[in-house]
Amino acid sequence: MSFRVSALAALALVVPAGVTATRAQAAHKPAPYLSGLRCVPATAKGCGTEARARIGGQVQLRGNRLYSGMRVTFRWSTGALATTLQHKRSGWIAKVPVGTAPGKVAVTVRDRARRRSNARHVRVTVALLPTPKNVVAGNGELPLAFRGNGMWIWELPKSERGDVAAIAAKAHATGIATVFVKSADGAKVWSQFTPQLVAELHALGLKVCAWQYVYGSNPSGEAAAAATAAAKGADCFVIDAESEYQGRYGAAQTYINALRAAVGEAYPIGLSSFPYVHYHPRLPYSVFLGPGGAQANLPQVYWKTIGTTVQTASARTMMHNRIYGTALAPLGQAYSAPATTDLTAFRQIWASYGAKGLSWWSWQASSAATWTTLAEPDPVPGLIADAGWPALALKSKGDQVIWLQQHLASFDPAVPIDGTFGVSTQAAVRALQAARGLPVTGGTDAATWKALLELPLQAVDWTGASARSAAAVRRSGP
Repeated sequence: MSFRVSALAALALVVPAGVTATRAQAAHKPAPYLSGLRCVPATAKGCGTEARARIGGQVQLRGNRLYSGMRVTFRWSTGALATTLQHKRSGWIAKVPVGTAPGKVAVTVRDRARRRSNARHVRVTVALLPTPKNVVAGNGELPLAFRGNGMWIWELPKSERGDVAAIAAKAHATGIATVFVKSADGAKVWSQFTPQLVAELHALGLKVCAWQYVYGSNPSGEAAAAATAAAKGADCFVIDAESEYQGRYGAAQTYINALRAAVGEAYPIGLSSFPYVHYHPRLPYSVFLGPGGAQANLPQVYWKTIGTTVQTASARTMMHNRIYGTALAPLGQAYSAPATTDLTAFRQIWASYGAKGLSWWSWQASSAATWTTLAEPDPVPGLIADAGWPALALKSKGDQVIWLQQHLASFDPAVPIDGTFGVSTQAAVRALQAARGLPVTGGTDAATWKALLELPLQAVDWTGASARSAAAVRRSGP
């Protein structure tokens, strides 16, 4: 370490004088300046005395030394989110990021030299969902096995030392109705998940679901391992598909087909994966959550590990998962000692979104304080801001584009299902918008998504005839 520091210091001594002068000149250039903020449009109701903008809406910035692509930060007492500055006909525009706290929020811009402007304030309001209802259920209701509060068990011997009676007692004391016990890793069946375990937990008044971490290298073997859990009496089954399954569309389809053939169409299956779909564009959510797939979506909303607030993580998860129309029952973070206020906020937020179930990772990693907080009464749902919808446009890539194209293809059969938002996809979106009387932008907003999701879904055989499309998906993404 000392050698590296000395080397860096030596390099600093031989920086050309011209470079030093250039940096000095840049340092003396004035920072960006904000002279004010305005509503969009400026004539909007309630904007006479201060700038106002809804979460997900726009605010106009006025000032000096502004340019497209500048970082715009929205900061409040407990957090901050950033977006980029855009220039439109109405002037310099920034979108209020989903997850911004309602109330008086400071807005600043920063240039390439990291010089920050003065702050101006905008009154952030929320587009409220009209009533607390199951808005996250999409086109399907959450199966009974996933309803209520649940806790995940990874290693049974490390959860109350494997004492089934102690597990049941603690679960009932904290309002846990379901335990999710690991039953397989890949194609390997775990010995801890047995018919006796299921029967004992059932007798003690708990629902028992199994879960499996999958890799995609042997999808048929993984499906066979998953099916054994159903045969042992599991009330439901959860697929934990993460990085290893990225780009494996054919494997995902093979797995789902084999698992459904073994357990039947009605057996409750869930998917648990990354919460931010747009951060993992090559993961086949559209297969796991598509026809014949999971009836429950359990995104891993680990806000502390992600490094953001409960509010932001939840809103972004809602935004990017709602398009799949599968009932959401989020998986919250109980490990790494999250703040008890965050645990309470997570429960309240998702109750307000209308989630009928949620669960926690994990039993063995939860502190005494966490268990005490989870034992508190269920929160009362309240009004909450609409989380918005994914904004896809020309050059977007990934699974969300595939899901869009699968619906759009029933409107325009010429649309390719390849995960790339190209000119033909843009033209079809524009045509759909015109046909539905929507603003013709060629990109997706709330109204466009709602129109798209009303269209029938075009089935794709990723295991056979669509091998070329699957290869294209593997190459797509950032």
